[in-house]
Amino acid sequence: MNILHEFDTITAIATPIGTGGVGVIRISGDISFDIAEKIFTKKALVPGKIAHGWIVDGDKKIDEVIVLPFKNPHSYTGEDVIEIHCHGGINVVRNILDLTLKHGARLAQRGEFTKRAFLNKKIDLSQAEAVADLIHAKTKNFAIQSAKNLSGVLTAQVGEIKKDIFETLSRIIAGIDFPEDVKEPEYDYLISNFESAIAKIDRILSCVKSSDILRQGIKIAIVGKPNVGKSSLFNTLLNVERAIVTDIAGTTRDVLKENLDWDVAITLIDTAGIRDGDEVGKVEEIGIEYSKQSADEADLILFMFDSSRKFESEDDAIWQLIKDKKYLIIANKSDLQPYDNNFPFEEDNVIKISTFTGEGIENLKTVIKDIVCNFSPEETEFITNKRQQDCLIKCRESLMQALEAAKIQELQDMISIDLKSALLFLDEITGEVITDEILDNIFSHFCIGK
Repeated sequence: MNILHEFDTITAIATPIGTGGVGVIRISGDISFDIAEKIFTKKALVPGKIAHGWIVDGDKKIDEVIVLPFKNPHSYTGEDVIEIHCHGGINVVRNILDLTLKHGARLAQRGEFTKRAFLNKKIDLSQAEAVADLIHAKTKNFAIQSAKNLSGVLTAQVGEIKKDIFETLSRIIAGIDFPEDVKEPEYDYLISNFESAIAKIDRILSCVKSSDILRQGIKIAIVGKPNVGKSSLFNTLLNVERAIVTDIAGTTRDVLKENLDWDVAITLIDTAGIRDGDEVGKVEEIGIEYSKQSADEADLILFMFDSSRKFESEDDAIWQLIKDKKYLIIANKSDLQPYDNNFPFEEDNVIKISTFTGEGIENLKTVIKDIVCNFSPEETEFITNKRQQDCLIKCRESLMQALEAAKIQELQDMISIDLKSALLFLDEITGEVITDEILDNIFSHFCIGK
């Protein structure tokens, strides 16, 4: 994309396509106000002041709207911006969008409004990525955590680390360039500063596991032999009749998946009952293979058996399949007389429930949430993505090399090379040093209009 195309006036629908109360068309660029003047009945728009009127195409009225004008640099993108708030019908917003295109704007690319906000230094790259996280957040909790990055929490911590490294590097360079006037810093000083910077990076990286879980969610698979109540538990946890439940073995022949918001995005998976025998047909056999695959890929397995019946070889075969994974053992039908079983596991570890009466269900939910959603405030202090984590790890490696060099009192001009490298990796996080390829990849994950 050439530079003239990069900064011409763009337009897009900023709200989801479909029927709704309100639709928003956003225009950003030098001729935004000129376009508004040509299609809006109220002229001489005052920046920061809402205007009410009609969008028109010549003498033809299109829709009654309100217009929000923003003058650069006091806008989201840092450019002149016009937001048209109209009725939310799909044809209404498209008609207005077509008018903005007709009068000189071009259709925005994915994430181009936020990209311009970054290029115009309204936000840094980590904040831009937080915008994408907010848009795509699958849970309320992750949306709240993403808002922290948008407010600059990660930016501030990275800035603090950069400041420490830069000050140390400046002292080293001053000592090298002006040896008669400035002494090189003591090695004990360098060691202390490097250890401090590494500790701050470790503080961010200590949140990686919780960041990944909050961002990606987890998969929970319910496995067991046929007719132990897997689909009933699936429906109960969803609080909706999603899976068909009968007393016929092999009713579930495919893998069913639904999403839950329990502070973490949970993909709950109901699997076909795993069994062997001549009565297993081709379709059920395929379903059983899918069940085994789902168990293998799941982050947590709910291994279920019927406590009112004998723990049979089929139950044990499934137990052998999952016992080395992360699991919970669930004994269903606790409302019936329990069978006197010899279990291959500690009975104290069994969670007893009844999908018929609801007994033990709330306890099961609590146990699951404690496993997958129980993060301390320290574990969610910083939310990072894979790109940011890679930059932090590489920065830490450079600082570790500098630390080891300082411990053996290596020449300080050699140490400065590692410090410069560490700074470059931190600059990648905030976007002060970034390639066009990485930039395009980041904003390609945005929706058009944001």
